[in-house]
Amino acid sequence: MKNWAGNLNYSSADVLRPESVAELAQVVARSSRVKALGSRHSFNRIGDTDGVHVLLDALPQQIELDAERQSVRVSGGVSYGALCRTLQQAGLAIHNLASLPHISVAGAVQTGTHGSGVNNPSLAGAVEAIDLVRPSGEQVSLSRADGEEFLGSVVGLGTLGIVTGLRLAVRPSFSMRQRVLENLPWDRALADFTQLVSSAYSVSLFTDYVGDSISQVWLKALDSEPPLGELFGATAATGPRHPLPGMSAENCTVQMDEPGPWLDRLPHFRHEFTPSNGEELQSEFILPLEQAPAAIQAVRSLADKLSPLLFVSEIRTGAADEFWLSPFYRQRSVALHFTWKPLQPQVEAVLPQLEDLLRPFGARPHWGKLFTPGGHDWESLYPRLEDFRSLASAHDPDGKFRNGLLDSILGVPAVSSR
Repeated sequence: MKNWAGNLNYSSADVLRPESVAELAQVVARSSRVKALGSRHSFNRIGDTDGVHVLLDALPQQIELDAERQSVRVSGGVSYGALCRTLQQAGLAIHNLASLPHISVAGAVQTGTHGSGVNNPSLAGAVEAIDLVRPSGEQVSLSRADGEEFLGSVVGLGTLGIVTGLRLAVRPSFSMRQRVLENLPWDRALADFTQLVSSAYSVSLFTDYVGDSISQVWLKALDSEPPLGELFGATAATGPRHPLPGMSAENCTVQMDEPGPWLDRLPHFRHEFTPSNGEELQSEFILPLEQAPAAIQAVRSLADKLSPLLFVSEIRTGAADEFWLSPFYRQRSVALHFTWKPLQPQVEAVLPQLEDLLRPFGARPHWGKLFTPGGHDWESLYPRLEDFRSLASAHDPDGKFRNGLLDSILGVPAVSSR
């Protein structure tokens, strides 16, 4: 069994599809090592195990609206695409989406996945409660009222239990417009970067770091925000665009300032479009927003090595949050995302150089993407890491939910099932 990108074979000895949470709890209780898989959209081994893999797609896929609480309770295996269609039918929305709506809610939240917008928290920011199956098979629910343990569990990397459900905050549905601008000069972009990325509800920059300009700027604006015809010297695209130059935009969400519902504008790609597998790799590094100009200039100095390996790089932003292992923990951030060609040996060879360049800026790797585990001072990057280690040791002392990658981060040896 492979991940979505096809760049790794999972190591599990068995794969099970429990049909109820009770059955899942039994599987967890009797297994010496177990991990859950959702959409398998991680590019590294964070979701791997040498024990039992449980797939959540056979569990009841529940989406239950709670008008009184202004929230929705959703099963962990549900995709954002399915969730969003149900919310829209009820006149509701969530605050933001990742570029692909096909990913599972639980997996996205546990790894700190995000969209863009200086005032928009990551997808975990919507979580009001989380349901987990502990190593013993015990089913627990944590909410914001549980304080520290809740804040340590929402972005939990799958180490504190298998997520079977979440309660997410919702808001009234809203309409948006999307437009693409082209050829934004780097010098003007970096001169007032914060103003640039604050110019719409969600802003994404697409580049390969070569040359004097940024290829594309995607502006996702609320209907109440005035349309921008010009931005720091960039000009409006004359038709719909794909993030990759020369690619057809037919699978991209609607552009050209045409109003539409939030779920059809916040992602870059349409839900009815099925992404192809095995055609890309991904890395991403999240760092304080104020460090963005200097960090981007550092990356540009490596453009001759990066560009031949890149399909494209996307620059996004996100609001601060309080989740202990969130890459956005207590910092408004910029995220430098790299969509690589499927050349893993070459990518892994250049990653240490890229990480060395970004280390002085406090760059935190995205948990579900390619990075060098030994190339980061996790304690300095995550002030609550020791508290998280204690939480993981208390709830899973035998390492049932851990693996080699997680051990290298947590520094806690897990007992092998073999």
